[in-house]
Amino acid sequence: MFDFLQGFSYGLFLSCLPWFLVGMVDPRLAVPIEPPTRWHVVLRYVFGFPFLAFVLWLTSLWGGFSPSFLGWVAGLAALAVEIPAERGWRGWRRRREARRRQALEEARAREARTRSERARRETGVAELDPTSPPPDADDVVLALGRAKGVLLDARRADLAAQADRVYTRYRRVLDLLAAKFDSREVTFDRSRAMVVQVGLTAADNLQAMGSLAAGVVGIDADYVRRRLAETGPRAVADEREALQRRLDLVADTERRLVELSARNETAMTTLDDAVVVMSRVETGRPRADVSAEQALQDLKGFIDKAERYGHKT
Repeated sequence: MFDFLQGFSYGLFLSCLPWFLVGMVDPRLAVPIEPPTRWHVVLRYVFGFPFLAFVLWLTSLWGGFSPSFLGWVAGLAALAVEIPAERGWRGWRRRREARRRQALEEARAREARTRSERARRETGVAELDPTSPPPDADDVVLALGRAKGVLLDARRADLAAQADRVYTRYRRVLDLLAAKFDSREVTFDRSRAMVVQVGLTAADNLQAMGSLAAGVVGIDADYVRRRLAETGPRAVADEREALQRRLDLVADTERRLVELSARNETAMTTLDDAVVVMSRVETGRPRADVSAEQALQDLKGFIDKAERYGHKT
């Protein structure tokens, strides 16, 4: 053992000179530190590794003076193995640190977005971004975001704003439920399930509105009206009929959009009623269950009406 260690120290010491010369020419070849400099070359091959070889040689003297050939070979090859190994280890540490920083930055960004979203909800001006939903988005919020995106693609920003209003009320009700009830209570589960159902119904309505609006996005109603006014009664009957059919399509679509929008207004009114009723709930008094049940009945009534309407259409 001491023979090998003594030979290793001799080989290591002798290998410092060629690596020093290589490092002075191009520090990147001899120094695995980023960024490599000649000062690092001096520290490693004039002081660091020679001192390590000297300590190993002193330790090996316990076994006398008999360096082994294998120790010599291992010492000469040690730096050729150590440099790539250290470079790979340092690169792995840098990548791990970069991933850790990136994850930390993403977590901070999500937290900041959550705080900002909560602040906007509290001020009543929450705006849902279809391309970047909130970090705590559930199925209802995701569905509202998709529906808003479809409406924006159909160039109906006036209808897309309704998704923001539904989203604001939906989150307000859920926040109030979390503040008023324990999540382990049956009332909390029942209330949340009904609120989610109302939100999904509104999202379905918005999605249907987006499909309807996309169907007539290519029809310029103003141009059709101008064309009808320009042609007059003496125009070709087929052309006037085609133009009139386009107007009829737009008018029918607008009528259906108004109906769906009215149903969403009913949903928002129901959510507003639930907020008012539940805000009066005092969970420490027996009458709290009565108020909560009234809010549940209001939500259930709207869901039943929406389901009956859906079966008819």
